[in-house]
This record gives sequence, C-alpha cells and structure tokens, in this order.
Amino acid sequence: MLFKQKQLEGIRSGKVTLAFRKWKSTELKKGSLLKTSIGLVEITDLAIINEPHINAIDAEKSGFLNLESLLHSIHTNDTGRIYKIHVRYYGEDPRLKLSNKSTLGQGEINALKAKLLQLDKYSRNGFWTKDILTAIEKYPKNSAAELSVKTGKTKEWLKLNVRKLKNLGLTISHDPGYELSPTGKLLMPHLL
Repeated sequence: MLFKQKQLEGIRSGKVTLAFRKWKSTELKKGSLLKTSIGLVEITDLAIINEPHINAIDAEKSGFLNLESLLHSIHTNDTGRIYKIHVRYYGEDPRLKLSNKSTLGQGEINALKAKLLQLDKYSRNGFWTKDILTAIEKYPKNSAAELSVKTGKTKEWLKLNVRKLKNLGLTISHDPGYELSPTGKLLMPHLL
C-alpha cells in the first residue's frame, strides 16, 4: 500500500488517520505494519465501505482538501471494492538502523554480500544487484522511470527490486528517486 508523502507526514503528525483504496482484494489486515519513508505505519482497522457512506470528515481525516478530491483518488482504479483503512504512525523503520552504519566489519560485509548473492541467484534476470547499486550510485535521486532507461529494466521491476535492496539497508528512497545509504556506500568497494 503506497501513500503520498503529504499523507505520510499527516500520519506521522496524527492528522491523517484514514486511507481509502479500491481493490479487488487485499492481504492487509488489522495489525499489519507497512514500511514507509516516515517509518512504520500500522493498520488499526479496515472494512469495505460503500461510496455513499464516505463523507467530508473522512476526506479531512485522509489528508484531502475535500470529498471530491478523495473520491477522485479512489476512482483511479476502476475495479474492486472500496476499503476504509484506519492508520496510525507506529514507529521508526528498523531499516534506518541498518542503513545508517558508519563502519562495516568483515562479518557484516560478508553477510551483506551473501544476501546480495542470494537475490542474484534466485532472480529470473540473473545477476543484477551490483549493476543496480552502481546505477543508483552513479545517478543519485533519479526516479525509477529514469533509472529504467539507464539500466534497461522496467520501471515496475526496478521499484520491486530496489525495495529489496532497501530492506537490506543499502538504499534510501526519495520523492522521487533513490540513493545509496551510508551502509550502501561502505559496501560498494567490496562488490568490485
């Protein structure tokens, strides 16, 4: 589940407590934790709702200026049912600790290299991790669309796989684009 940065800031401050999505189905459930750019966001409740039951107060609690804007955002997806999702800021993203290392010991380097090798081995696209990390290093803060042109990968593939690198603490996401984290920068010389 993706949020715009404005909504994420509202969730962190406590002003945004709702989200609405139109989906065919969802694996989200009460208690799910989502990793976002502001940290962890918890799903405190969710239920299917009919559009006539959505009101201006819901729009405000979702971070929209008015009901019309909220409904427009819901209808960007034509199929599915509307879910009313209660959200709250849960806490710091545990990946921050991984990504902000000032030194890497040999054991940590070996562990990260092993995890990258595992991602490469099980990929249908072959060995990709070093190439993508190198592209992010060379073109910091380029969007997935820009990186897709430079790497020959699709935008969707990049988004999915850069997230795997972020989960290891090697990249940082921006709006738009990506860059190597301090941990990622420390690891790069060991990937040559």
